Amino acid sequence: MNEIKNKDKQPVELNEAAFLRKFIRHMTGTLEEVVGLHDAGGFIATVSQRIGEQINESYKQATRTSRFDRQQVIKVIADLQKRIKGKFQIQFEDNDKIVLAACICPFGQDAIDRPSICMMTSNIIGVIFAENLGYAKVSIEESIAQGDLGCRVVIYLKDSAEAKAARGREYYQS
Repeated sequence: MNEIKNKDKQPVELNEAAFLRKFIRHMTGTLEEVVGLHDAGGFIATVSQRIGEQINESYKQATRTSRFDRQQVIKVIADLQKRIKGKFQIQFEDNDKIVLAACICPFGQDAIDRPSICMMTSNIIGVIFAENLGYAKVSIEESIAQGDLGCRVVIYLKDSAEAKAARGREYYQS
């Protein structure tokens, strides 16, 4: 058997990001199998809410801002996606909602068949919008995790009749 030398780069597709994606994929898969999709989503929601709060505070501290306006929140979300290797684009925007489309998931192929991973997206986006603008309802209408070619995320900015009719999670400023 050939000896593995630490100084040699082995022909294994593995780095920190790939390792963490695999870990999250297997963790969410295990949760979905053991406790069910609903409870797995709840667990992921709790963890990602804390992450969303931390990310929001980090951006505020970095920019010395106490609260972002709507355009600044959009820039924060775009910057965050870029940093984690996701890619969202604004598909539609008006006073009541913003529709984001994504063709690249930060979890890549590891998100496929793991819909509870989408709770990370919902909660992080929802928390950042709500903490800065007062309210958000996030509806993930399509997702790579559910087998769609891309993701379609609708962020309702007002507690309107349209928002009430949409499936999704509501977020309020704490």
